[in-house]
Amino acid sequence: MSRRLITPSERNKLDPFVVATGDASPRDQRDLMERPFFSLGKAKRTTPILYEAGGTRVEVYAVPEHGMATIWDADVLIWAASQIVEAENLGFKTSRFLRFTPYQLLMAIGRQTGARDYKLLKGALARLQSTVIRTTIRQNEHWRRHQFSWINEWEECTTRDGGVEGMEFVLPDWFYRGVIDRSLVLTIDPAYFRLTGGIERWLYRVARKHAGRQKQGWLFDIPHLHEKSGSLAKVADFAFDIRRIVLRQPLPGYRLRSERDGRRELLRILPARLSTGPVDGAVETLGTSGVTAIGTSGVALSGFRECRGQLTLWPETTIPGFNLESNQESNSSLLLGDVENISNRRQLKPDAVPAINTSDTSFRKSGFTADNTSELPRLSFGPKPGGAK
Repeated sequence: MSRRLITPSERNKLDPFVVATGDASPRDQRDLMERPFFSLGKAKRTTPILYEAGGTRVEVYAVPEHGMATIWDADVLIWAASQIVEAENLGFKTSRFLRFTPYQLLMAIGRQTGARDYKLLKGALARLQSTVIRTTIRQNEHWRRHQFSWINEWEECTTRDGGVEGMEFVLPDWFYRGVIDRSLVLTIDPAYFRLTGGIERWLYRVARKHAGRQKQGWLFDIPHLHEKSGSLAKVADFAFDIRRIVLRQPLPGYRLRSERDGRRELLRILPARLSTGPVDGAVETLGTSGVTAIGTSGVALSGFRECRGQLTLWPETTIPGFNLESNQESNSSLLLGDVENISNRRQLKPDAVPAINTSDTSFRKSGFTADNTSELPRLSFGPKPGGAK
């Protein structure tokens, strides 16, 4: 086996966490679900994301060569978080240094495993490594800003004939600490990986984080929702896309409803037939009452949603089984301005954030093909199980 030589790295100081299986309930990190960290389009984005709310700031920068990491690239981080939580549940030692086969990752997130898919995976890793994040999230009084990339470094291990035998990458400490803290992780529906539109994927994560299992769901002011998305679209175009998503109701486990409060347009997210289980205990819920609903008319399919058929992209057999953990769970502490009780709804105001006037470009096809290759060799856990956590 040949390796690409790399200068001394963090891996020399970390014990590898060897991923033994792709069978883990999908889990997402709360901070990534709540704030804009990723591009929602597949066209290369170099315009930064600048977001500030409730005293928390997020800045995301991209390099022209690769562009900003997309919400599809974030599947790699969801997979990594899922494997870390599952391993720790079983008593295995984990670390930021993951060793795995690309086959394991691709199968777990519902992708095909042809040669083109491995190439696309490497493109995703390059964007995750080159995207720079600056944030004050989870920083104490002495550290007001943390800067990192989603992946510190990565490497592929190949055979002499050029075949990919395995991969390694190192996660940033900021992300890893947010995963091993169970209060900062939520299970998500495996059907999330079948959502083909960038706004749909982002909106599901917002729904899972904020609406959770609350019977009355969650209410958003559309301009505030636009700010949380980091979208380059104008507010009017963004609102139009949201209305079309409401018509189609694509989010697994949630129902969407457009509402009006005077001249203000709102989006209500209601839980329905959730298949996700909790990671942590419940927090205080928030009740809301109904407001007058408005209707929207049907429109043709637009560029904000990928047009390719879902079943050819993500066969049902590749999606992991639903998570059926039994504890009750809702959502974490609220950010100021996210929602108001409907009795005070006239006071709801979006957080202030610099306006971005550039329009989103339409999404491109993912390029995932139906080609398949034989399963690559699987690895096994190196460390012995310790005490259950």
